[in-house]
Amino acid sequence: MSIRPIDVARTDGGPLWVEAVATPSGVEVWWDEPRPHEGGRRCVVRRLPDGTRTDALPQGWNARNRVIEYGGRSWRPLPGGGLVFTNWADQRLYRLDAPAPAAPLPGVPVPLTPEGPARYADLYLPPGRDEVWAVRETDDVRDLVAVPLDGGPVKVIVEAQHFLMNPRLSPDGRHVAWIGWDHPNMPWDGTELCVAPLREDGTAGEYRVVAGGPEESVAQAEWRDGTSLYAVTDPTGWWNVHLVHLDGSPARNLTPMELEFGSAAWKPGMTYLAIADTGELAVVYGTPDHRRLGVLDPETGGLREIGGPATYWSSTVSVAGGKVAGVGATPYTPLEVTLVDLEEGGAWEIVSARKPLPDRDLLPTPEAVTVEGVHAHLYPPVGAQGPGPYVIFVHGGPTGSHPVVLDLEIAYFTSRGIGVAVVNYGGSTGYGRAYRERLRHQWGVVDVQDCAKVARGLVELGRADAAKLAIRGGSAGGWTTVAALVHSDVFAGGVAHYAITDPESWAAETHDFESRYLDGLVGPLPETRERYTERSPLLNAYRTSGPCLMLHGLEDAIVDVSQAERFTAELDKHGKEWALLTYPGEQHGWRREETIVAVLEAELAFYGLIFGMETPEVPPLTLKGRA
Repeated sequence: MSIRPIDVARTDGGPLWVEAVATPSGVEVWWDEPRPHEGGRRCVVRRLPDGTRTDALPQGWNARNRVIEYGGRSWRPLPGGGLVFTNWADQRLYRLDAPAPAAPLPGVPVPLTPEGPARYADLYLPPGRDEVWAVRETDDVRDLVAVPLDGGPVKVIVEAQHFLMNPRLSPDGRHVAWIGWDHPNMPWDGTELCVAPLREDGTAGEYRVVAGGPEESVAQAEWRDGTSLYAVTDPTGWWNVHLVHLDGSPARNLTPMELEFGSAAWKPGMTYLAIADTGELAVVYGTPDHRRLGVLDPETGGLREIGGPATYWSSTVSVAGGKVAGVGATPYTPLEVTLVDLEEGGAWEIVSARKPLPDRDLLPTPEAVTVEGVHAHLYPPVGAQGPGPYVIFVHGGPTGSHPVVLDLEIAYFTSRGIGVAVVNYGGSTGYGRAYRERLRHQWGVVDVQDCAKVARGLVELGRADAAKLAIRGGSAGGWTTVAALVHSDVFAGGVAHYAITDPESWAAETHDFESRYLDGLVGPLPETRERYTERSPLLNAYRTSGPCLMLHGLEDAIVDVSQAERFTAELDKHGKEWALLTYPGEQHGWRREETIVAVLEAELAFYGLIFGMETPEVPPLTLKGRA
């Protein structure tokens, strides 16, 4: 038996945001989840204290947005059971009132913002105000706005840095806090935690920076009281929880340890801490190998782990009614919404619907290893006997990481005799700033070398066949894939999902958020143009060590499909083997069930060709240039 592509599609992705809400009858939990079988939309789900689950968002509505193209926090529950959310189709903000008690379905959403180019994200409900605050993005200009829940005029609260996130109202209602940054920084390079007084008209006065800077990354901030905030920031080189005072006195590190209590802010609205009524903090912390859910006593610094058997918790946490809501997983279970008691040894329960999973015998057992200082997770093929084919999986970002959680995409290949090694190369998050900074000005060098080190290490350990090594990745991982084919001789072939193939043209073509990303990854232009030329897979396509399969969505606004088209044209020009498959209706990543299935089948067929394996269960793939 093997895992089917449809099994992968139906467990793909997980909840992005959770929120716990205290009610007289107990704690409700809200979350959003992907629906590949419903065209890839994200649906908001409400779970009542009695265990009843209902879709809070009607069919045809999609709680997503395109702020900084990756999207941010897209919904918040309203008191009484209503919902405010951003809708993918038109990027407007909507209010959806709670259905009447006898109504079988939610009502019709009401628009709160006008039609037009504006997008909204990082939604926040300021206590005591009948409005929702949000980051508004209009033609690459961002501000923080207040949107009345009755649909009145949108009001600008803050105009400050080029990028903004994390709007928060102080408990006394007198100040607004936010996090901002400017080009060429990315939010994991340097951000500023800002505080400003609120005028009578609800707009912010002159602000001051209370934490952060050009080389310090504040990832989240929450008000402790009217004079101080908890901030997840990294002046020590590790995202720790700090207490920041408005009076200018030194901040205090509440978690002085070499563990990450934050991560890279790819989506505005991610949360790593939440404040309980007791004053304790629910926190998410650890490494990609083991990321914990814990309770921090900010007075004593005491930290205890909670959360049951989950070994990884994602970047969303909420507290209400003495309970913590989060999203946890293990190597054998997917990301699931879990409700945990704050008490010592507290009970826990999974509140999201259980997904059908394959037999445990079909799932690989991951092994965390370090090869010459490079972090990796090995997933041996089922029934492996001696050296066999292995694929190096490269995560995107590149400022990201791949956690140790159930990933049926990996199991799809291991159940067919193909081993997988996931490489968290230099530049990955979860191991401190120094490890992230290994990639500074070295993108296309360190990432390629680290993947090659792990591949060679597998051969030396007798696990992999040196003639049957491949590499694959998406986005920045797709870049590393094609760069490894061009700049190393280790791999027999590669699969690149929505890949960057030429850094200079991509920097000129891409969206605003990442338009200066390469200043830190490669170097500023035009001063370092020679590096761009030397590392460009497009300009060195004649050097590829093996065939390449390119997969790309036709609506990708982050990496245009022309990156794949130009690269495969160069491969064809030099007599190399290649294939390019494109998918209408898909953006940067696969969301539709039929696409996920088609992509997996094409990838397996490709490995069959380069590894000499029979793959009769999938449609054949033809490589251009193959005799």
